[in-house]
Amino acid sequence: MAKNLVIVESPAKAKTIKKFLGKDYEVIASYGHVRDLPKSTMGVDPEDDFEPHYITIRGKGEVLALLRKEVKKASKIYLATDPDREGEAISYHLAIALKLEEGSFQRITFNEITKNAVKDSIKNARKIDMSLVDAQQARRVLDRLVGYEISPLLWQKIKRGLSAGRVQSVALKMICDREKEIDAFIPEEYWSLDSKLICPGNRSSIAFHYSGDIANSDEAEKIIKEAKADKFVVKEVKEGTRTRKAPLPFTTSTLQQDAASRLNFSTSKTMRLAQELYEGIDIKGRGTIGLITYLRTDSVRISEEADAAARSFIVDKYGNDYVAEVIADGNKGKKIQDAHEAIRPTYVDVTPESIKESVSRDLFRLYQLIYNRFLASRMKPAVYKTGAIKVNAGGHTFKASTSSLDFAGFMEVYSQNSEEKEENIKKLEEIQVGTELKLDDFESKQHFTNPPVHFTEALLVRTMEENGIGRPSTYAPTIATILNRRYVIKEEKNLYVTELGEAVNGIMETAFPVIIDTEFTANMESLLDKIGEGVIDWKVVVRNFYPDLDIAVKNAEKALENIHIADEVSDTVCEECGKMMVIKYGPHGKFLACPGFPDCRNTKPYFEKIGVQCPKCGKDIVIKKTKKGRRYFGCIDYPECDFMSWNKPSSQKCPECGSLMVEKGNKLCCSNEECGYVMSKKKENE
Repeated sequence: MAKNLVIVESPAKAKTIKKFLGKDYEVIASYGHVRDLPKSTMGVDPEDDFEPHYITIRGKGEVLALLRKEVKKASKIYLATDPDREGEAISYHLAIALKLEEGSFQRITFNEITKNAVKDSIKNARKIDMSLVDAQQARRVLDRLVGYEISPLLWQKIKRGLSAGRVQSVALKMICDREKEIDAFIPEEYWSLDSKLICPGNRSSIAFHYSGDIANSDEAEKIIKEAKADKFVVKEVKEGTRTRKAPLPFTTSTLQQDAASRLNFSTSKTMRLAQELYEGIDIKGRGTIGLITYLRTDSVRISEEADAAARSFIVDKYGNDYVAEVIADGNKGKKIQDAHEAIRPTYVDVTPESIKESVSRDLFRLYQLIYNRFLASRMKPAVYKTGAIKVNAGGHTFKASTSSLDFAGFMEVYSQNSEEKEENIKKLEEIQVGTELKLDDFESKQHFTNPPVHFTEALLVRTMEENGIGRPSTYAPTIATILNRRYVIKEEKNLYVTELGEAVNGIMETAFPVIIDTEFTANMESLLDKIGEGVIDWKVVVRNFYPDLDIAVKNAEKALENIHIADEVSDTVCEECGKMMVIKYGPHGKFLACPGFPDCRNTKPYFEKIGVQCPKCGKDIVIKKTKKGRRYFGCIDYPECDFMSWNKPSSQKCPECGSLMVEKGNKLCCSNEECGYVMSKKKENE
């Protein structure tokens, strides 16, 4: 008897689905895409109305042969790739590669790999959605045009093997711009002042914070003097409550951010583990089951069935008081890319504890995070008791505020790491308006404003999402690309641009400002959405985009003629052949190489002098890089001399204390933080 054939992307997914469908169904994996644009050529012909030329991916011959064999035996064929644009495109290319005739196959999608979802998808089988295919095709063609037109310019000016991308170049610019902000940041002094006051009937004091701004120590001393000359009298007492709303269930972006901050996972690791949880894992006593819904989504919507199951579970475990009455719709006014649900567990009764012995530690931790977030989203807000007291003395106001958890609500399952001051509650409850408090002591502290924070993967994802750059399926690959290309390196959690990244971004800013413009890229994402909705023809978008790109490339070729980044002649003589060594770019930045290659293969590290002497030993300060590629300034005589600075040192000394000055944007700042002297950089040449 002829069987029904179901084609999916991965063996894990095939194994999970096979369990639900039984002996009348054969389930086989295509191992992802089977056709793509060629790697050796652009694969898109602007002269032929941008028609893409697809080829079979190398190594997929055996897979396709097996699939063709099974197609011949099947009475019905279902293409069950992932429920998004990429999945739709994989199904489309499978139909072409397998030469499936119209009407001989159907497309099925499911947001979760459960028995009901898979069987319902077969009942609601449909044709391939060509609008979704075209949206994916448009993205692929646009990225190919940008990459193949611009990358050769980077090869000419820097080194071969570099790449420019429509989205990756914007992400790189974001990181470069943030690094410039940090480098140019000049700390500003400010002070905090606490009056430690003793309440009647208590021995210990409570800190009341000064409510205004204090610029320096003189201002702090003036406030202390004036307050000490007066009585500390309570002028206002307020009691109340505040609530902390339950979080929304995870989208792709928020999952990546939370997994980074709570579990220290990279975006790529989070997506890899989430893919395993979605496709299915062998759980003791239950067999192979998909543990979460589809992992690439912008939506926070939850199905009625899942919502009801979660509410019932919460009532059984925590009681009626913990179930949320109304669930906020976080998608209000927001365009959702696909008709997906949020990321949630497929079975609310499969608790993290019940699978702990069946999965790795990392899979357990990620599933626990997703599970607890979903459960919390169906629960009531946390409620706090609050208190606020104002005390006046010498015309100055000092404040103290407290809060204590009154009702945990969702925090029973999903804590928010709050820092509360419960120890002061009882003391402050006894204070009334008009009460005179006794001064114990004053505590003043000097502070400096902090620069903007470095991008982390999580912060970059959030910023890209806020600016409409990329979509759920592109965040992790974009970050992986700029890391793999060594345009950016990661130290601990922070992302730092490398010398190579600065060079690439410099050329992109000079020659292709439109391509790396945030608004332009966000608008292009909106157009891709409209293609997916069937509103715009994909070739119209490409036709409108390409002429401007073509003009920009031609102008860039002229503009960059006089820019020489690599192969500069150094002042170092090759000790093996006597030629003057040249500066080249490698995977880790600049190095010295003999121009006599391949006859002479001598290379050595390149240290770029900045014309400033080391303040410790008097030798040259040079530009160096950490093992991962982050640039800093250090003494050429290391390790004998350990001087280093993240900011570029200046030849000018501080006129106040004589310390080294360093560059921060258009300013020169004293490297001695206690001095804090700042001057305009232009004075260096006066």
